[in-house]
Amino acid sequence: MTQPAGPSSFSVTVILPAIDETWSLRETLTRIEAHSRNDIMEYLIVVCPKTTPACRQVAEELVAEMPERVQLMEQRLPFLGGAVRDGFDAAKGTHVIMMSTDLETDPDTVPLLIAEARPHPTSIVTATRWKSGAGFEGYDPIKLVLNKIFQAFFAILYRVRLTDLTFAYRIFPTDLVRSIRWEELKHPFLFETIIKPLRLGVEVLEVPSTWRARSEGISHNTFLTNFVYFRIGLKTLFMSPNSILKVTE
Repeated sequence: MTQPAGPSSFSVTVILPAIDETWSLRETLTRIEAHSRNDIMEYLIVVCPKTTPACRQVAEELVAEMPERVQLMEQRLPFLGGAVRDGFDAAKGTHVIMMSTDLETDPDTVPLLIAEARPHPTSIVTATRWKSGAGFEGYDPIKLVLNKIFQAFFAILYRVRLTDLTFAYRIFPTDLVRSIRWEELKHPFLFETIIKPLRLGVEVLEVPSTWRARSEGISHNTFLTNFVYFRIGLKTLFMSPNSILKVTE
């Protein structure tokens, strides 16, 4: 049996925040394993006090089935951003994938992310819903228009040709995410994970992926939270690179 990549080579930690997902959590992991097992060092299923008993049970089953590859992690920082930030700190792979467990982020895109990241190990590779071969399924038409305007607005402000700055589906160098001083804890953190690296001059590449509306669980991102994206986006634009990085002693 081929063993997963070790920490000295290219290896990936997949962070899977889980609250009310059951079959979609299992499906996410199963589909990644089918295509990218040799590149995945570990899965971190991050749970919190709000995680439902059914979701936690599935997570525990996955740990029992693959004890050397799947870990159940109790988050310390609150909210979705806190879960991912805790995952960043705990990751053992050279790279870390941020995605959802409700199948809104297509697990079949993982091979594309890894294939693009491998020859560009210091870059971020992000999924985009706005390029050929990608798209939206079940997305509210009004939100779709607003999303497009938002993407174009901040691409101009940050002087990049990226088409999707808010899709929370990315692979990062682990050393990079550990060097940045993150501020957000809720959903705007997902936007923060792209704009702060951009201010640091990190190369960002895109691969196409289709967003599909979740068929299990409920969204925990409120409409009003979306306005905070503007605050962090504009604030970061005027931050110096030194203020974005953690202070090292």
